[in-house]
Amino acid sequence: MIQILIKSFNRAYYLDRCLQSIQKFVKGDYEIIVLDDGTPEKYLNKIRKKYPEVEIQLSSQYSRKIKAIQENLETGKEINGFQIPTNLWYNAVKNASDYVLVTEDDVWFTEEINLSELANEMQENTIHLVKIGRMKSNVSADVQSITSTIYLSTPKNLWTAPPFLMDWFMFNKFKFFSILYRLKLVDNQTKREYWQLNSILMGFWRKDYWLYVWKDIGEKVDEEMQLKNAVLWYRKNKRNQNLIGTTKTNHLKTTFQSSATNSYHQYGFNFDVNYFNYLMNEAWLKDELDSFQNFPKDFSLSYFEQFLDEKVDKKAFHSWVEKFKEQYRKTGAEVD
Repeated sequence: MIQILIKSFNRAYYLDRCLQSIQKFVKGDYEIIVLDDGTPEKYLNKIRKKYPEVEIQLSSQYSRKIKAIQENLETGKEINGFQIPTNLWYNAVKNASDYVLVTEDDVWFTEEINLSELANEMQENTIHLVKIGRMKSNVSADVQSITSTIYLSTPKNLWTAPPFLMDWFMFNKFKFFSILYRLKLVDNQTKREYWQLNSILMGFWRKDYWLYVWKDIGEKVDEEMQLKNAVLWYRKNKRNQNLIGTTKTNHLKTTFQSSATNSYHQYGFNFDVNYFNYLMNEAWLKDELDSFQNFPKDFSLSYFEQFLDEKVDKKAFHSWVEKFKEQYRKTGAEVD
């Protein structure tokens, strides 16, 4: 049986959309496990009632995060969104099937997919990662079909080196990356090429690859460490031309107008995303917010506005969303 692992934190209204979309579009022999880091119990209880087949596992810091959410509502104190439950995620993948889907609560399916069939195709063709959703319109610069459902997207000509040199490169130790930059051997886009080897939100993985990418991470999202690990795996498996694939159909979408906390998106606007999530969660709890509104697209902003109160500056809300989207537009993502 294949595991679908959903990383979740305090956005029950999006988690419900994610779970509904799985019921609607995902086929095969699978089970769903929600890996929750602090969604208040009253919201999780509604999820449990609506989806009794879904297992919910709580992080070791669950109680602390619940307290932090309450403090934020009472005093405005920021929630530390940089501390993440990597141990919970790592152990869940370690105990999963050989092929595992790892996604997040603000991602939803829009097209039918059979995960059992996809796992068989990956095994037969020695594919270690298939990206079943993508945020950019192009699949790959050099599209090549592996199977009837999968394109080859293993990158070509990525620079790789032994671990110590990749360490210097990714973390600019001894000014190594800076020296390469001055020599015009790299530029500001160079490291983005290595993201071809990784997928945080939309990857169907051979689990040993995912575990390798996330090893030695610590309780934070260390993207440079992930990329370093992914490059070392790529280097070890360089003879495998089918290492990375992309489904020919884009099966997933994600939001570009919401975040779990303010931590990664401090834009200077008078908008508290933590309070926003509270309002949406409460509306959803009372059955006032339809988690499939505007599906398969994201919720419309005008719909969200119905549930805002006088504490929320609507102009600041729209400015925050636009800044959020612009951050991803610059990476080539399709955000609208």
